[in-house]
Amino acid sequence: MSILILNYILAGIIVILAIWILLLERRLKSFFAGTKSKNLEGVLTDISKQITEVKKTQVQINEHLYTVDTRLNKSIRSIQTKRFNPFEDAGSNQSFALSFLNDDGDGVIISSLYARDRMSIFAKPITKGQSEFELSIEEKEVLKKSIK
Repeated sequence: MSILILNYILAGIIVILAIWILLLERRLKSFFAGTKSKNLEGVLTDISKQITEVKKTQVQINEHLYTVDTRLNKSIRSIQTKRFNPFEDAGSNQSFALSFLNDDGDGVIISSLYARDRMSIFAKPITKGQSEFELSIEEKEVLKKSIK
């Protein structure tokens, strides 16, 4: 009787091992699915190549982002305007002051003085938030707003 029980136990163990092998084989098939490799070494080699390509792409993306950031800092990022009346006795708010500055505080202030008989336009370069030319009150206001 003990041999019969031993045979049943061994048969049960064999069935469990067979099921375990089938499940393991199914997992390996899903692991190798979509790859040309037939073994684990081939899959790991393919993954290593893909990781190398991803790292190269990441370096290229970082270089491109640095270039974009550098160019963006030099572009006009702050625009302010103020309309005003320079002559109290005539006209309306037809005159204006405009500031165009980048992140470094470089750019230009353009102002216009409007009178009935003439119109004057002035452009004053701005470097690091300062102008070598004297600024009017309105020009100083738009410059101050642009720098904030």
